Amino acid sequence: MQQPETLSLDRAAMRPAYDVVVVGSGYGGGIAASRLARAGQRVCVLERGREVPVGGFPSRMPELRRELQVHSGKKRSGSGTGLYDVRLGSDINVVVGCGLGGGSLINAGVALRPDARVFADRAWPDPIREDGLLDLGFARAADMLRPTRYAGAPELTKYRALEAASGVFGKAPVTAPITVSFDDVVNPAGLAQRACTLCGDCCSGCNVGAKNSVAVTYLADAKMHGAEIFTELSVSHVEKLSGGWRVHFYPTADEGEAATVDAKTVFLGAGTLGSTEILLRSRERGLGTSDRLGMGFSANGDIIAFALGGKNRANAVGVGEPPKFTEDPVGTSVAGQIELPDDDDLNASMIIQEGTMPSSVAPLLPVFFIAGGRLLGAAQSLIKGVYKGPLSHLQSFFCVSHDDAEGRLVLKDDAIAVDWPDVASQDVYARVDDALTKAAEFVGGRYIKNPLSATNMGSRPATAHPLGGCGMGETAESGTVNHKCQVFASPTGEETHAGLYVCDGSVMPRSLGCNPLLTISALAERAMVHFARDHNLGFDTEPIRLQAELEATA
Repeated sequence: MQQPETLSLDRAAMRPAYDVVVVGSGYGGGIAASRLARAGQRVCVLERGREVPVGGFPSRMPELRRELQVHSGKKRSGSGTGLYDVRLGSDINVVVGCGLGGGSLINAGVALRPDARVFADRAWPDPIREDGLLDLGFARAADMLRPTRYAGAPELTKYRALEAASGVFGKAPVTAPITVSFDDVVNPAGLAQRACTLCGDCCSGCNVGAKNSVAVTYLADAKMHGAEIFTELSVSHVEKLSGGWRVHFYPTADEGEAATVDAKTVFLGAGTLGSTEILLRSRERGLGTSDRLGMGFSANGDIIAFALGGKNRANAVGVGEPPKFTEDPVGTSVAGQIELPDDDDLNASMIIQEGTMPSSVAPLLPVFFIAGGRLLGAAQSLIKGVYKGPLSHLQSFFCVSHDDAEGRLVLKDDAIAVDWPDVASQDVYARVDDALTKAAEFVGGRYIKNPLSATNMGSRPATAHPLGGCGMGETAESGTVNHKCQVFASPTGEETHAGLYVCDGSVMPRSLGCNPLLTISALAERAMVHFARDHNLGFDTEPIRLQAELEATA
């Protein structure tokens, strides 16, 4: 099967009503759209960002700047459809993706299952542990997203640099499972994908087409099965009708009038910030919810940091497509990780991954480190570039761990904000700082916690893995949604709104301690199984390419 030229339709093609409206198109929204379209439902997907074709992601600094939107309360700079959505808060900064495919477009694609002790936590509803469908959810997500450990990772320069730093922990790194295709393939959605070129630009958007993002997997599958997808439309709130729901939306570009679309069922998959914001606005307009709505926000113990001046070359800056430097392959954005579980205290566990800065950011790196006076040879980098000068020794660390998930998402001037006054004093930050300082010093480098400290973005913790706000619970007293992702209808009890679901990172009732994409996907797949059973529906999960092969030989 051939990939459609575009997945999205013109706004004029939207019908007044559907069986299902899916809000958002990341891992949760994409899965809901795919599975429900396969079940024969008339599905409409609303995405606030735009569709970005392969080859259309930023590869140079001017292009990257155009893709940056920065929010501080109701104030925004940059386009509302910019790929990188930065939310500046008084307590913590949050970075999320904006586009058809959600965060999958600009994440590192690391697909990990959490430590088993995470799901043993009583924060999760009992059926999550007991009905056996979580394992099925992980298996189905892996079948579509196809995480792979790159066999050549240990030979990459940046992997060897991580290996050298790992000596301080007495534990060697392992290759990370990445949602990237390392061979030319026809994927389960029937789309042809090129093999990864090891350019390192996963986090600025894959211009090769090798990354198994939601856009080329679940959303393409949804489109093939009849889902209608619309972009650059932002949802403000949902309204309960006598026999279903009305979704209120407006053009993201702030041009044009607000409009509505009706559905029997609504799945909110707008991400931790987006889904919580929509429900908070809906509650202000009379929708009954749990009092837990907005509570339980977690930064997933995220830290991005650097080691400068180490004795080992790292080669951890992307080269782009076509490549700006060809002498040494970079690899995927993350190729290896040091796993440091704490047998006595789950919350003290951490994973340290080597990271790669996208090629579009390369011109800024000398500026950051010169501005802070941190790199004596930074002037050389302006002359030699980041691939041969001192910045070729720059090591990037992406670390995930655990926090107490005590943040709160609230509406301020009708915009979502994080209220978490003591977040910077969380034990996790001191613990990770100590570990990364030791790793940097072990290879003769200097630990740099945040190169943005000289800017208005740098004095607070930051996360690219926001979780919670619509956390799961046994009842409304302990969660916003139940184990099936159904929204509780009042502050107490088990009653849920018929036809209103949340499927994204917001349903996590605690930190995960690993990159969350696979867990978000598994819980969404699990919710689809329950939805199908509850509504006497069925859907097959056979890849389209296998169906095509069978038809060709029949």
